[in-house]
Amino acid sequence: MTWRMPAEWAPHDRVWMAFPSQGYTLGETDAEAEAARRTWANVANAVARFEPVHMLVTTDDLGSARDLLHDNVVVHEAELDDAWMRDIGPSFVLGEHGELGAVDWVFNGWGAQAWASWDKDAGVGRRVGEQAGATVVDSPIVNEGGGIHVDGEGTVLLTETVQLDPSRNPQASKADIEAEMARCLGASTCIWLPRGLTRDYDEFGTRGHVDIVATFTSPGVVLVHHQENPDHPDHQVSREIIALLENSTDAAGRTLTVERIPAPATLFDDDGPVDYSYVNHLVVNGGVIACTFDDEHDDRALDVLRRVYPGREVAGVDAREIFARGGGIHCITQQQPSVPR
Repeated sequence: MTWRMPAEWAPHDRVWMAFPSQGYTLGETDAEAEAARRTWANVANAVARFEPVHMLVTTDDLGSARDLLHDNVVVHEAELDDAWMRDIGPSFVLGEHGELGAVDWVFNGWGAQAWASWDKDAGVGRRVGEQAGATVVDSPIVNEGGGIHVDGEGTVLLTETVQLDPSRNPQASKADIEAEMARCLGASTCIWLPRGLTRDYDEFGTRGHVDIVATFTSPGVVLVHHQENPDHPDHQVSREIIALLENSTDAAGRTLTVERIPAPATLFDDDGPVDYSYVNHLVVNGGVIACTFDDEHDDRALDVLRRVYPGREVAGVDAREIFARGGGIHCITQQQPSVPR
């Protein structure tokens, strides 16, 4: 079977999420736990305006979930370690005749990080794929959905510090990873970023996920996090990544057009330089669910998203509570593409 991962802007049947239930994502106090649950629910309810949402929820959290989620969000009882569906869930693909597939990457807690647990989450990819009625495509490599972005036409963005992480795939070469991207996603061209944003290498980071750095917005066009302030360490990171992408070609042989989206004006929090990013949005049917930060650059960034996704409604959701836990809106959602009928 030949598989292809559609671009995120292709039509969806639904979006999958997981409700926060335990561990560092909930935080250390009742107030922090309530903030996490409410923010995840805010994202789900925003997405549900555009397309169906299916939410995995542990038995103990069914009451909280039903209190916070709109009635049109479908709840599935499940065992979970955490709530980052982009990473623990499958990457959905389509077969040559439109068959739905679900790539079940190996998940090991973002490189076996000391704070992570993943006994239950390691089975979520297969479970979600089966619940969706998809053919499960097993992959032997450790990977997360936040570590890839595709254009739907054979190009994938990757990061050297993720797929080649010795704590993820210690024996793998670039050629090995590229072969698996071709087999599972239909990607004939891999564009490797050298690294991710600075904060993403701290204790609760992913070691360089691409989905807070860059994403395709249409064939041949890539949107990049642009840290304009030289006082932030990602100023230089952004310059290097922009230069690399401006000199890259996609699977169709096009030199990429690079669109910049500003980083928030907020530079630091109590733990150091932030990795707040407007790149970490979710494209949905007829819309875009965008991260906002109560920041003076919010309106500028939303205007960029309206321009690069013409004809879509851009809806902002305050994502500060998600980023405080290590990710953003894209990180907690996973789209299931529509099957041609």
